[in-house]
Amino acid sequence: MSLIPSLVKVSGNTLLSRLLGFVRDLVMAQLFGADGKTDAFLVALKIPNFFRRLFAEGAFASAFVPVLMEYRVKRGFGELKALVDNLAGSLGVTLLLMTLIGVAGAPLFILLFAPGFSGEGAKMALAVESLRLTFPYLLFISLTAFAGGILNIYNRFGIPAFTPVLLNLSIIGCAFWLSPRLAEPILALAWGVLIAGVAQLTLQLPFLNKLGLMPRPRPDFRDPGVRRVLHLMLPALLGVSVIQVNLLLNTLMASFLPSGSISWLYYSDRLMEFPLGLLGVALGTVILPNLSRRQAEGSTDGFSRTLDWGLRLVLLLGLPAGIGLLLLAEPIMATLFQSAAFDAQDVVMAGRGLMAYSLGMVGFILIKVLAPAYFARQDTRTPVKIAVRALILNIVLNIALMLPLAHAGLALATTVSASVNAWLLYAGLRREGIYQPLPGWRTRFLRVSVACLLMGFSLWFGSALAGEWLELARWDKIWRLLSIIGAGAGVYLLALWGLGIRKRDFVEDR
Repeated sequence: MSLIPSLVKVSGNTLLSRLLGFVRDLVMAQLFGADGKTDAFLVALKIPNFFRRLFAEGAFASAFVPVLMEYRVKRGFGELKALVDNLAGSLGVTLLLMTLIGVAGAPLFILLFAPGFSGEGAKMALAVESLRLTFPYLLFISLTAFAGGILNIYNRFGIPAFTPVLLNLSIIGCAFWLSPRLAEPILALAWGVLIAGVAQLTLQLPFLNKLGLMPRPRPDFRDPGVRRVLHLMLPALLGVSVIQVNLLLNTLMASFLPSGSISWLYYSDRLMEFPLGLLGVALGTVILPNLSRRQAEGSTDGFSRTLDWGLRLVLLLGLPAGIGLLLLAEPIMATLFQSAAFDAQDVVMAGRGLMAYSLGMVGFILIKVLAPAYFARQDTRTPVKIAVRALILNIVLNIALMLPLAHAGLALATTVSASVNAWLLYAGLRREGIYQPLPGWRTRFLRVSVACLLMGFSLWFGSALAGEWLELARWDKIWRLLSIIGAGAGVYLLALWGLGIRKRDFVEDR
């Protein structure tokens, strides 16, 4: 079965989620701006999101999906169902304990994740109150990710990819309806996060029931499958989530910078996450169960070919996305977020962060493709060793670049460390002979590079003609930005066609 339909389905739902995410961020920027209160909420949102990505979508997913796929391919449905039940119980108990600790210890978590808040009483109190509302989101969204992993091994990618839409809708609804009714309006956003967690989990349950895999939670940490998942999961806690660790370090260090720095990094990261989600997250979601199936079937050639397909898409789509964000960072920020609350300085500062992140677009996406190649083989130790090196590099670069470049230096440090991480993952797969590139890579790289150069010139020329973006009316900005992006995409696709890139370059070679 071709992977393209699955990738399109995931990317389509991710696109809807990202578009609503932009609406959400636009609403936040318009209603709350980029100040100390917004910083407090964003820290309270980052903490459960960090643990979610680290445990549920990171280490747990990387360990759970390959083991579940092995059970599906090599064992009967009864054993598969028993594993799902035992994992659901074990995960549920662990998450419940973590949630109770998080709510009770909210002040300590804020001090740990944003120590710069310690001297600002009002900001600290608001962050603690917000975290006590957002931390339970970890419980619900982790169980949602667990349910999504089950659906994914049956190639049911659509519903798990749709669930983030509910988060955006919930936050938008609470921002408009609930915030005017609260003494502290920004707490409405925290309520929106909590409500979304319940809704996202509830949505997936009927689809699990159709597969006959609705869990009956039974905690059993002695079950061989559960123990194997835990054995694979523990070393993967850092390895799969090095980007999240780096972003967390950015938040911690940015808490010492002027007010607004955390918000500038947040909006920069959000825009960077748009193409990363459409391609990187979608690729990672689709490729892990398929690589796991190839591994379970013993198809080393099929494994390498599936990985080659993923890397081709990174080159063909990821490279132009990074160049586009680099050249259009400030116009995009001005078009989407500029308002009375999010002023010209906010646009310029957030744009600098986006430019720094855009330089690492290919590296960020490569990690999403290369790390699953290790996890599918149930090797979680090698990515850990690589992640530790990248993390140390990120810390050193944070210290070196924060003073001269402020928040943009933190973003640039993350970019460099992620790129090094991706290179080391790739080098390891090549060294072990796990990945053998198919013929034609040199020619394809040269052709794509030329197409990106032509596209980049088109974007630069178009944005220069638009004049001072900060002075334009909103609808002028929207029209000109869409025209420039459309023209750039057209130039890129025509250049690819003229240089000999065809549909076969996007399709998995089986």
